[in-house]
Amino acid sequence: MHSAPELTSIALIAVAATLCGIFMMRMKQPAIIGYILCGLILGPSGLGLVENRDSISFLAELGIILLLYFVGMELSLRSFLFVWRLALFSTLVQISVSILAVLALTRFFDWPITYAVLFGFCLALSSTAVCIKVLDNMGQLRTRVGRITMAILIAQDLAVAPMLVIVSNLAGGEINPMMFVEVGISIAVLVGLILFLTRRKKLNLPYHKHLTAKTDITPLAALTWCFAFATLAGLFGMSPAFGAFLAGLVVGNSQQRNIIHEKAEPVQAILLMVFFLSIGLLIDIDYFINNFGLVILLWAFVMIFKTALNMGLLRLQGESWKNAAMVSLVLGQMGEFSFILGAAAEEASVIEADIYKLIVIVTVMSLITSPIYIDAAKRLGQVAEINGAKGLMRKLYWHDWQVTKATSRMMWQSAFHIATILQIALDKLRNQIKGHQKKFKAMGQSRVKTGTAPPPKSPTKKSTRKKTTPKKSPPKDA
Repeated sequence: MHSAPELTSIALIAVAATLCGIFMMRMKQPAIIGYILCGLILGPSGLGLVENRDSISFLAELGIILLLYFVGMELSLRSFLFVWRLALFSTLVQISVSILAVLALTRFFDWPITYAVLFGFCLALSSTAVCIKVLDNMGQLRTRVGRITMAILIAQDLAVAPMLVIVSNLAGGEINPMMFVEVGISIAVLVGLILFLTRRKKLNLPYHKHLTAKTDITPLAALTWCFAFATLAGLFGMSPAFGAFLAGLVVGNSQQRNIIHEKAEPVQAILLMVFFLSIGLLIDIDYFINNFGLVILLWAFVMIFKTALNMGLLRLQGESWKNAAMVSLVLGQMGEFSFILGAAAEEASVIEADIYKLIVIVTVMSLITSPIYIDAAKRLGQVAEINGAKGLMRKLYWHDWQVTKATSRMMWQSAFHIATILQIALDKLRNQIKGHQKKFKAMGQSRVKTGTAPPPKSPTKKSTRKKTTPKKSPPKDA
């Protein structure tokens, strides 16, 4: 019976996470935001019911591995090939420009160059879960906008694996030369595997007959693929998450993809909930209050910079203003992989705990404020034709401008009416005063003419009192 408190805590976490997830889904937002909110409520900054994050850190790490496993499994490499040039160019430029932009910011905060690399990676990535939810709500998942967005997300997801290798080699505040060798190997393995999977029919996994015949062992086999590749990657000195991502690519392009996805998804959903809940536990309200200005500055920078950069890149490649604006708004937030990159950087002693808290808070704010982008994207979705940037801004803020214009006109007319009334009243009062002054003056002049004017004042009598001069005292005898 000594484990009853632990079981009670697990039950409380499960109930709270479920309720928060349902609430966010009712608000047409991804459930992961609800899990983060649950961690914030139950964590040290909230009710303090879950204070030790280490107790769930192992399950959170498993959630990271399974997240990358499912990301690789759900990537459609064949559909990616139709717009791979646009997506690859956009992603590479996003990463490069993001690093340069953050490098300029680090000069103001006196941060090392490794911070610029890490923050640039985090800035370049968007949230796959949020973007898919937005596109689905807009009905744009199968359109040109949806295909471009998904292609860019696929390219970003493919870039996560080399990013993890780079971040793990940034320890000591310097760039390790061996990092380039590891990155080159990881990219070569990734590109070779993609070419192998896309130039042939879907393959059959080993022992695939047992997977379909013995349903009891299918969930375990589905997880075995993930953890086996993760273990092999760890043995070769790479990130286990990179190995899980490769396993997802293989399984996703196999004949057994659907059954493995179906059997492993419940386990992945639970561990993913634990991972995002652990992110919520990291949110430090005191840190947010003490660094409010810095957090707001970075959040505004992320929101404006990402939207403008994506729009410029898509327009540069010939996309219309409408498609470029919609895709840019959908991709306007930071992604869940920022948590993974930040955790990897903290584990490798690249950053301190406070910097990881900063990454978590800015990313969470970006995810929570995603309804702003959703609302703007819905307004754009109702437009049949947009004529250039002027038409875009007109649609985005036309209603708000009309309300502001009408309110301003009403306030101006009211102020003018009040000023006019006051001016008329002052003029009337001034005329009355002048009239009274003329009347008094006329009355004074009429009294002088008729002799009824008041008599002049008599001169004051001079004082008749004689001045007494002091008597001089006789001089003293010498």
